[in-house]
Amino acid sequence: MKHFQQGVALAALLLSGCGQRALEPDAAIVCDQCDRWNQPQDPFRVHGNTWYVGTAGLSSVLLESDEGLILIDGGLPQSAALIDANIRSLGFDTRDIKAILVSHVHFDHVGGISALQRFSGANVFTSVAGSGPLSVGALADDDPQYIAGSGEGHFPPVREVVAVEDGGVVSVGALDVKAVYTPGHTPGGTTWTWKSCALGACYDVVYADSLSAVSAEGFKFTSSGVAENLIASAGIIADLDCDILLVPHPFFFGMDTKLERLDDGNPFINKLGCVLYAESSLDWLERRLEAEGSH
Repeated sequence: MKHFQQGVALAALLLSGCGQRALEPDAAIVCDQCDRWNQPQDPFRVHGNTWYVGTAGLSSVLLESDEGLILIDGGLPQSAALIDANIRSLGFDTRDIKAILVSHVHFDHVGGISALQRFSGANVFTSVAGSGPLSVGALADDDPQYIAGSGEGHFPPVREVVAVEDGGVVSVGALDVKAVYTPGHTPGGTTWTWKSCALGACYDVVYADSLSAVSAEGFKFTSSGVAENLIASAGIIADLDCDILLVPHPFFFGMDTKLERLDDGNPFINKLGCVLYAESSLDWLERRLEAEGSH
C-alpha cells in the first residue's frame, strides 16, 4: 500500500502566533436542494476517534489522531463555516486538519473544501480520476451528471490535489485511512475505511461513496457502461469489513433515526450496514434500468 504521511502545515505555524482567524467561505452555490441539505446539525461522536461534523443533509466526518485531524468531505461552499463551527464546538481546532479526503467530486461534497483547505493548510486527497475535475473545479465529460455547454457542475477549484491509488493509504500519525475505488456515481468515486477504537472496542468504519444511479437528462446507464461499474462497486462495498457505515448523504445511513436511539447503546454499529446499503443501491439501479428500457 502506498502511504502519504502528512507533516505540520506551514500555514498553521504562521497562524499560531496571530490569534483567532475566521474561515472565509467561497460564494454559495444555489440549487433546488441546497438549503435543505445545508441545515445545521449538532456534531456527535460516532465511535472512538470518529465524529460527525457535517450538516443535516451532507456528511462531513472528522477523524482524530495523535498528530492531527483528518476530514472527509466538505459539503457545499456555504457548508464550510458550519463544519468549522461544529469542529470547534467539539473542542478541536480546524487548523489542526492535516488531510482532507474526498469521496466523489460533486459540488455538494467538495464545494467547501477549497475554503477549508485555505484555512487549515491541509493537503487534499482523492482518486486519480477525481484529481483532474477537483483541480479545475468542474465535472469531467464522462461524469453521469455532466451537461455539455452548461454552467452547472462547477465548484471552487482545489489546489495541490494529491491523487491516491486504489488501495493507497493516507496516514496522519498512527491513523491510517485506506482508499477503495468504487466508481459509478462518478468515475472517481472512492470509499474510505479505517479502524476506530474506544474502551477496548475496535470497529471497522466504512465511509462508503454514493452508489445512486443519478444523472443528467438523456444519460444512459446501460450504453455508457456505468451500470456495470455501479454493480461492481456495490459488490466491493458489500464485501468490506464493515461494522459502522457512513455515507456522503446521511439519510443513506439513517442518521436521524439512529440519533433517536443513542440511549440504547451505539446505534451506528451494524455489521450488515454495508450489505444493506449495497442492496438498496442495486434496487435503485434496477429501477433506473427498467425506466431506460421503457423509452
